[in-house]
Amino acid sequence: MAKAYHDLVDVAEVSDANDLTISRARALFGAVCNHRDYTLIQMLRSPIEGRPTHEHLVVDVQSDQIPSRNPVGIQYLERLALRVPVDDKALIEVLALRKDFPVLLHQNRGNPGTPASLCLYFEPSVAVMRTWTPQAFLRRIQWWLESSAQSTLHPADQPVEQLFFTSKYELVLPWNLDDLRENPEVSLTVFAGTKRPDESFTCFLMPVARKYQGFKTVKHIDLRLPPIDHGLIERDPETLGQLADLLAARSVDMIGTLQTALRDGIGQKGAPGSSHEEDTVILLHVPIRRSANDEPDTIQCRAFLAQVGPLELGVACGALMKHENQYFKDLMNTQPATAWRGHTILPMEVLRQNDVALMRHQSGILAEGPTAVLIGAGSLGSALLKLWGRSGWGTWTVIDKDHIKPHNLSRHEAFAQHIGQSKATVAAVLHDAAVEGATRVRPIVADAYKAIHAGEVSAFTDASLVVDASTTLEYPRASSGIDELPRHMSVFVTPNGDAAVLLAEDSQRRYRLRTLEAQYYRALIQEDWGTTHLDGYGNTFWSGASCRDISLVMPYSRVLVQASTLAEQIQIAAEGQDAIIRIWHRNPANGIVDVHDIPVVPEQCIVLGEIMLYFDDGVVQNLQAQRQRGLPNETGGVLLGYYDFNIQAVVVVAGLPAPPDSQSSPALFERGISGLSEKVNDASTRTAGMVGYIGEWHSHPPGHSAAPSHADRVQLDFLARKMAEDGLPAIQLIVGENDLQIIQLNSVVNI
Repeated sequence: MAKAYHDLVDVAEVSDANDLTISRARALFGAVCNHRDYTLIQMLRSPIEGRPTHEHLVVDVQSDQIPSRNPVGIQYLERLALRVPVDDKALIEVLALRKDFPVLLHQNRGNPGTPASLCLYFEPSVAVMRTWTPQAFLRRIQWWLESSAQSTLHPADQPVEQLFFTSKYELVLPWNLDDLRENPEVSLTVFAGTKRPDESFTCFLMPVARKYQGFKTVKHIDLRLPPIDHGLIERDPETLGQLADLLAARSVDMIGTLQTALRDGIGQKGAPGSSHEEDTVILLHVPIRRSANDEPDTIQCRAFLAQVGPLELGVACGALMKHENQYFKDLMNTQPATAWRGHTILPMEVLRQNDVALMRHQSGILAEGPTAVLIGAGSLGSALLKLWGRSGWGTWTVIDKDHIKPHNLSRHEAFAQHIGQSKATVAAVLHDAAVEGATRVRPIVADAYKAIHAGEVSAFTDASLVVDASTTLEYPRASSGIDELPRHMSVFVTPNGDAAVLLAEDSQRRYRLRTLEAQYYRALIQEDWGTTHLDGYGNTFWSGASCRDISLVMPYSRVLVQASTLAEQIQIAAEGQDAIIRIWHRNPANGIVDVHDIPVVPEQCIVLGEIMLYFDDGVVQNLQAQRQRGLPNETGGVLLGYYDFNIQAVVVVAGLPAPPDSQSSPALFERGISGLSEKVNDASTRTAGMVGYIGEWHSHPPGHSAAPSHADRVQLDFLARKMAEDGLPAIQLIVGENDLQIIQLNSVVNI
């Protein structure tokens, strides 16, 4: 926007362009002389004495694109003054010198009786000056005249013009202002903030019950004005009288509305004087419409800080009278009051804290999100909660049993004053500090695994989603066995921080976290990228005296970059119905990310006494493929998986192929050992020790079922004795022509 116009009362003519001292004025002179549509009329400088602050080029400009009888009254030839400031970062002001120049949109409001100031640009001056040239500036003037004449300068889909220019002073309204006004137990007042280096400051409209030490309180008055048509953007008035006059010019009686508001709340006994209320904030609510026949497009708010207390302002306005330091309604005085007109006012931008809908809108999120539970408010969990909370996605309960320790501050959403407080509580407090109660996080200080293990699932009753960011195995494995729980997703960052993993159950929970974990391990064992996926477990530090107080060495930047990815992906997954196994590998040297999607297959379960054996169709398909490749001979190898006696389960992850020194024929298979130990160790290394040897598998030749032979039972007996040395059950799996059998000592299960 151009700077304010001042009357050219202290100007002198410049007869020679060589006498122009402002570089942009000289450049503009050259551009005018070379433009066929511009004619130079006169050159001026101001002030007369001393170094000039402005130089002016008075020009005639014509345009063939201006209709001869346009509805707004722009003429084919217009005389303008191009007012060039000495500040080369400020915009050049363009003044229409014709006295009957029309009042239009996109003009800067000047002082009464001064020429109209054309508002040429929508962008800030610093953005305009980045590419400004004299030639483009002259063309911009023609564009403004042509667009105004053709009534296209302000398109119908462009928002209505604001009433006032921006101000460096601010008043922040609470997000739930309407509800607070309806609450009879709440009284709102203004708290004045600390001045910034440029003398600006921010004020806050808050419930009176809130105490802010060191803040100055100010009485505020709401004025709801009738609708006005959008048009010129007004320059901020300096006094109440100027404010009333500019509103009166738009057919709005502000003083009458102000008098009514000042009398409100003054009873028959009057109101005692107060030495604490030295200022008054007048908050205007102004509906803005495009024309008198339209409904308002928006309600614009503007505040003014009057440097007078509300009771004294009431006296100045004729709304109140003062008697013995007591203020009463003045209903009898018919003489118009004028003392109020001279009171100075300070303009204030009116801002509003975000409600949850605005948070989502600003974040580009359409869905409200689920009622959800977050397990774990550690490094990753607290970052996820901050991202979702500030974007208004979801209504969250967070569960964590731990508290903040000093070393947590390097990677947690927490501060030094939170040391010793529970992580769940800190997460909730920080969320509220950001959103001021627009949404709430419910903290539960508890061990989620112990809670569901004991059958305590009330915290999940109303939830439709649970996100496990606990980085433990106990909770996701245990939750997989409880049908009453809602859909679960598990997320974690690998020890070196270079990868993130999302395991998401489908909406019907046909694929539980337990099988997604096993299928993820199989991908680590079989895919090239799995070689170094979980590297970094050795890079740790001692964070306390206990032997269990060990933490990973990892920069917080890696947590945040992975948390950002996971936060977005969980939002997308929550809207879908399918199960997901997805891994993101990021190269920290260049930021390149590779994504790996693992197809999810159904899980099967077999009861083996007190143990539940789980395997998925991927295991079966792989073993059947290995059998097919070995025909007509038998083949086999070792089974990889893991035991978890917390859930009384053994989970089959994969079957390794036969070692090269194995003996194989249509009637016999004897597994060899060449390279086998290395492969088992490699699987264990890739899965950070989670997967190891759990048993054997072999196939039967064509035309034979998976029924165990005498030799198979002998082998199982030997295997059972070896596994019993470690207290583990022995598992043998046989793949036949059309079936598959799991055999354990004294039991055979056909599949």
